[in-house]
Amino acid sequence: MPSLSVIIPVYNEATTLELLVDRVLASAVDDLEIICVDDGSTDGTREVLQEQIAPKGIQVILHERNQGKGAALRTGFQAARGDLVIVQDADLEYDPADYPKLIEPILSGRADVVFGSRFAGGEPHRVLYFWHYLMNRGLTLLSNMLTNLNLTDMEVCYKVFRREILEQIEIEEDRFGFEPEITAKVAKLGCRIYEVGISYSGRTYEDGKKIGWRDGLAALRCIFKYNVLR
Repeated sequence: MPSLSVIIPVYNEATTLELLVDRVLASAVDDLEIICVDDGSTDGTREVLQEQIAPKGIQVILHERNQGKGAALRTGFQAARGDLVIVQDADLEYDPADYPKLIEPILSGRADVVFGSRFAGGEPHRVLYFWHYLMNRGLTLLSNMLTNLNLTDMEVCYKVFRREILEQIEIEEDRFGFEPEITAKVAKLGCRIYEVGISYSGRTYEDGKKIGWRDGLAALRCIFKYNVLR
């Protein structure tokens, strides 16, 4: 069975991180490498990483200052040694119990890259913000028009890659622009891309959700940058 590297970008997630890591460890995948990249947290997350997470045999990498999700993923990808690599947010919106079905299309030889989808497959998801939903669908539609893919959820966290694919890609975006950037680049490589329905328990802003309308504008810029200008 191929090994799986789980890359967890972390920024101010002291209240959820340990439970999330325990859920990753409990996922039905035997050969796991977990890499937590702290992106300059200031809420006690670093202490949790050093005192509770690292003793579990989990690799912890610390950024001295906040650079953004894309920068944390770039660091994590460079450190990954697994045959497959998956992105896992540090909050509790995404369930690691979905790992087996996310990696199955790659294990069966059908896919090089697998996207999760919060909008396909009939899995449970928390009902939250209409405008976020509309923004996600609009960005996905525009991305699809330029990549000629038919994804339902380009902005989803859960993306799984054969490590050989990531080794061919330079991640340039430091923040949430990672999502449209990586989508454009795997499309240009001609990767076999599959999509799998996942469960989703979205957070409110009171719970600590960070993404906002400015990130939507940045995603729009990145869709054009990596599909049209490159």
